[in-house]
Amino acid sequence: MTAYAIAHLRPTAPPVEDVLVYMERIQATLDPFGGSFLVHGATAEVREGEWPGALVMLAFPTLPKARAWYDSPAYQSLLPLRATHIPGDLILIDGVPPGYEAAETARRLREGAPR
Repeated sequence: MTAYAIAHLRPTAPPVEDVLVYMERIQATLDPFGGSFLVHGATAEVREGEWPGALVMLAFPTLPKARAWYDSPAYQSLLPLRATHIPGDLILIDGVPPGYEAAETARRLREGAPR
């Protein structure tokens, strides 16, 4: 099942050199784990609530691969280049399986079954 790394970043200034270096090098940390960018640098069209900042969304073949990427020495050595200059939050999360239907989840919840 596809898994995702989702970051809500809140840059406060134009990117400094460290952030540009991070951007130049991050793909090499993703490649060994099958990671790829789905969203990076797009302007969000906010329809509900507030969304200060930027969204970055990565896809991985599995949640263990996403964890392995984040915990890898290659990424951990690169991370401070971004995190020092751009505050934010990052989550790793499983996607839904093929053919997922929200109505089926509602039915199971009505019956008291776990999601």
